[in-house]
Amino acid sequence: MNGATTGEVRTAPPPQEERRSKLFRKTLVTALLATGTFFLTNVLSPDASEQWQWTMPVVVGSAVLIMQYLVDFGERLEAVEEAQKRRIRGMRDSLADHHREMRSAVDESFAKINAATELFSQVDRSVLRSDGVTRLARKYTQVGEHGSEIVKRFAQEEIASLALLMESLSNGTADCPGENHEWLIDLTACTKKTLYATSTSVDRDFWSSGPGKRYLVAQGDAIRKRGVEIRRLFLVDSPEEITEDLRKLCERQRRYGIDARIVDQSELDSAPVTSVNDFIIFDGELCYEIEPDVRATPTKTTLKMTPDHVSERIERFEDLWEASSAD
Repeated sequence: MNGATTGEVRTAPPPQEERRSKLFRKTLVTALLATGTFFLTNVLSPDASEQWQWTMPVVVGSAVLIMQYLVDFGERLEAVEEAQKRRIRGMRDSLADHHREMRSAVDESFAKINAATELFSQVDRSVLRSDGVTRLARKYTQVGEHGSEIVKRFAQEEIASLALLMESLSNGTADCPGENHEWLIDLTACTKKTLYATSTSVDRDFWSSGPGKRYLVAQGDAIRKRGVEIRRLFLVDSPEEITEDLRKLCERQRRYGIDARIVDQSELDSAPVTSVNDFIIFDGELCYEIEPDVRATPTKTTLKMTPDHVSERIERFEDLWEASSAD
């Protein structure tokens, strides 16, 4: 029982009851002091007039009541001042936090603007054409604003792939699974001087395919429009592989202006070129290489731009070209 009584939580009285309690105390104190003053006046001045005996208690009671209200007013004023100070401190802290947030947001925005400005300045200073980069950024933004969800995801994947390709090219090498016919045709369209290529049994069927025909057309355009010199060596491992179909393939490519020849690697004094070394050299600066699996199926396409590797491929091609037959 005692424990229950001790554990009770006292709650503050409601504001209405508290005001009534204060008013009762003020009235009681005023009445007691006025009564005491009345009796004290009668004792000290028994000969005073009745008006004086009643005036003194009223004056004292009024003064006491006024003093109580003044004290109460002072307490309330102090409470209001303290609340105002707290409110001002809160507003100041809130404004300070807001200022910090705004400054951080502005700094972040300016940092992004500076980064974007620096990026486009680098693009403008680059030897590469910048109009394509600007158009890509603008159209990518429009896709983000108006495209469907699957279109947005597809655009993000394509941008990520393009960014990875640019990063790989900046490091001197890039690769992709399988045989990338788009790279092959685009590189041919970019070639201005020479295109030296080897062709093994890995890509014999390629020439009768749609991409193979597009590749031949692109080579014909490079020869006619830009004067590109194109040489192609068809590599075989034995004389038995030099078939009538292979000779017709060479003749067909010659009609496009390509200097096509056949090399029998079994007659070479040096080590034969394996299927891994099926390569194309564009303008003497970049190698496009196809890596097959054990079934002679292309599994990976690699672009290599390191000078040592390109020089080695050019030297190897020249050796093969010297040993080739124009038949």
